[in-house]
Amino acid sequence: MDNTLTIRNMNGKDLTAVLYIQGECYTEIEPESKGSFSSKLLASPSTCFVACVGGDMVGYLISLPWIIAAPPMLNAPDCEIPAIPDCLYLHDLAIAPTARKTGAGQALVNKFFSRLQELNFHRAMLIAVQASANYWRRRGFHSVNTTDSLREKLSSYGEGVDYMEFHAENV
Repeated sequence: MDNTLTIRNMNGKDLTAVLYIQGECYTEIEPESKGSFSSKLLASPSTCFVACVGGDMVGYLISLPWIIAAPPMLNAPDCEIPAIPDCLYLHDLAIAPTARKTGAGQALVNKFFSRLQELNFHRAMLIAVQASANYWRRRGFHSVNTTDSLREKLSSYGEGVDYMEFHAENV
């Protein structure tokens, strides 16, 4: 049996598996729709990736060139990349429970950091959900202070979220 881990760009045919993995992983927030994921993939196909073990998808990472002060709303039906993005926003990372401890998550994060450098962004942002902030701290992200209007936008991501930042010089 081939247990080789590979990372590749996501394509539209991957969305069914992406939705399945999302459903297994996100229990505290409403899952995003196929249309929402599709719009993100179409907006920035070069920043969306999947991890496969032996040819089977076991995880995914969706990221978008974006604006630090205005993260995208969760499950937005449309996605239009801002005219002048100032960061690479890591929107979603999920690994199938059966594939945890395979290195797939770290491999996807490494691919994200490579793309961050290739695009010459100096910062990455994300919203840590479901008590995942410590996971992201171990990868160099730190919490940032938020304004009232930003906290309102973050509320669509559920309770106890953490808006986090990464500086590219940390890679």
